[in-house]
Amino acid sequence: MNFKQEIFRSIQDMVGMSIANCKVDRTYQSVIKRITPKGYVVLDETGSERTVGCCIPGMELSVMQKVWVKEPMGDLKGLHICGVIGR
Repeated sequence: MNFKQEIFRSIQDMVGMSIANCKVDRTYQSVIKRITPKGYVVLDETGSERTVGCCIPGMELSVMQKVWVKEPMGDLKGLHICGVIGR
């Protein structure tokens, strides 16, 4: 019985470590706080303000508009607006 539990715990640990090291795209909702010459200021997942660009051609966004923000492969430098929520 102990042997089975030990194997199960080892497998759980390996899966947990693999998930922790996994880098994937994350898409989440945010809101445009303000607009600057450098881009749109939105909130990231941790609540910090980030200045980002919009990848939707010809789209004009406004302050307090809800948007989808994508963080590619866990890289905050690549953070960008990828969609609009409602209108």
